[in-house]
Amino acid sequence: MPGSELYEHFMALHTRDGGLVMPNAWDGLSALILADAGFEAIATSSAAIAATLGRFDGRHAIGREEHLGHARLLGRLTGLPVNGDFEDGYGDTPEDVAATVEAAVQSGLAGIGVEDTTGDPGRPIRDFDEAVDRVRSAVGASRGRIVVTGRTDNFIQGRPDLDDTIRRLTAFAEVGADVVYAPFPPDRDALVAIVTAVAPTPVNVLVSPADNVLTVAELQEAGVKRISLGPLLYTHAMASVEQATKALLAGDLASATTGMNFARVNELLARGQN
Repeated sequence: MPGSELYEHFMALHTRDGGLVMPNAWDGLSALILADAGFEAIATSSAAIAATLGRFDGRHAIGREEHLGHARLLGRLTGLPVNGDFEDGYGDTPEDVAATVEAAVQSGLAGIGVEDTTGDPGRPIRDFDEAVDRVRSAVGASRGRIVVTGRTDNFIQGRPDLDDTIRRLTAFAEVGADVVYAPFPPDRDALVAIVTAVAPTPVNVLVSPADNVLTVAELQEAGVKRISLGPLLYTHAMASVEQATKALLAGDLASATTGMNFARVNELLARGQN
């Protein structure tokens, strides 16, 4: 599907009644499970990719080409629109961000996220003007071929400033971001304030507000148009591995080896080959 058609298709999922749930895969099999379940789009997770490689997220430990290759794999196996969780856009300058967007378009991605993070734990959030310039550059490079999400990480970087978060998201929308996103607003009221401030730009939510996990229906009622899960399906799977490991240490082989049988694995892999 050409970039402009893919863009229109992916945006239509955001703007329809109810929007979409867009879970994040971390490898080929997890992507195939999500596709087989009937999800209409999936995303990468920078945190999950980093963890699978033994690296930390958000510190430029994963390179652009690594992430692009991963995203291409998920798209090839599933045939679904893939949204790339591309940290700060993989570059020091707005021009670098534009180059990342172009590379994502050429890799067949349907969407790309650009955060206002720096990769520097001592100064995790970029200054306002710099953050806006980077989103503006991403939008300029997209040219209606890929859905651009402008994201601020204020809340997950120890900056619980709702006014600044709304200021940033509003500015991202004003320079053309198709979707905006601030992971873990403190509560439903803050979420509604964000949705109202940036309307009609669609808002993505990572699972829920920080204080209470809402249902999909409750988030839709609050005006959310896209729900993603970040690394949380991955960590859910890893919790099962940890539980099985404890059973194994206790000598309980039966509990340690329950799970998906390999006939099901092969069934899913066969889907990916088709």
